[in-house]
Amino acid sequence: MKPFFLPAILLFAISAHAQEPQTGFALKDQPGAHLDLLENGKTLARYMYAHDPSTKDTRTETYKPYLHVFDKDGTAPITKGPGGLFPHHRGIFVGWNRMQVDGRNYDRWHMSGGDQVHREFLAQKADGDGASFTSRVEWMGNGDDPILEEKRVTTFRPAPAPAYAFIEVSTTLKAVGGATKLGGDPEHAGLQYRPANEVKTKETKYVFPKENADPKKDRDYPWVGESYTLGDKRYSVVYLNHPANPKDSAFSAYRDYGRFGGFFKADLAKDAELTIRCGFLVIEGEMPSAEWIQEHCNAYAGTSDPTPETTVK
Repeated sequence: MKPFFLPAILLFAISAHAQEPQTGFALKDQPGAHLDLLENGKTLARYMYAHDPSTKDTRTETYKPYLHVFDKDGTAPITKGPGGLFPHHRGIFVGWNRMQVDGRNYDRWHMSGGDQVHREFLAQKADGDGASFTSRVEWMGNGDDPILEEKRVTTFRPAPAPAYAFIEVSTTLKAVGGATKLGGDPEHAGLQYRPANEVKTKETKYVFPKENADPKKDRDYPWVGESYTLGDKRYSVVYLNHPANPKDSAFSAYRDYGRFGGFFKADLAKDAELTIRCGFLVIEGEMPSAEWIQEHCNAYAGTSDPTPETTVK
């Protein structure tokens, strides 16, 4: 029998096809551990949803789901996981340290006495235009019954240059455990972003959309920006506060280790729902101009606000 050889032109076509870079967005699940979001074949973000309460250490590592954001090359997270300074701070995460449900007090920021448990993905979608997934998360009380049910929708779209990532997190919380008060303070509650533990604290800066801004007193910023350094690279993140979010929201945006974000208070009747939506523009490099930020804030929020004076701290 004669040996079989593929024509050279066909071999070239197969080789070229195998080496073609992936285009568009894709989701890749590691069941029980994490869900990766890829853009053009590179990991853009990783949703960490494992839950293992079998030992004290594994519980501490997995007591809340969160989103890791990766560097531009898709090689490593630029956000924080377990351990380090304030081990409960992780990537993009949600929590309140002072919750009252049916007259009982809970802390689902430091995760004392109960976990946030990913139960299932309700939806997943990815194509050339973007990607999204919906995680159903139960916020547990001190026993076997949830006190809140959360539907966390994370959406990725093509980012406007110089940003390399646009991420929206929309969380809908249902008061399944009874009448609920979400309280606390901007340091320990809300939807927030935490850079990696190795951030160079002396180089962290924040920009605010107001002249003579005072984040400890001001309310309802439409956006806040942070720039921080990891290794020899600078990263900037713009946090977009959707106008449909609860009013009188405060922002924690002054810690040198970089945890920042919005604090939203709410009172919910039993089975009532609250939705919070926030966007994140991620840039490798210094913070873009206020004009650029306001342009993309308007596009996100459906507003036409002029470029404000700013304060950098």
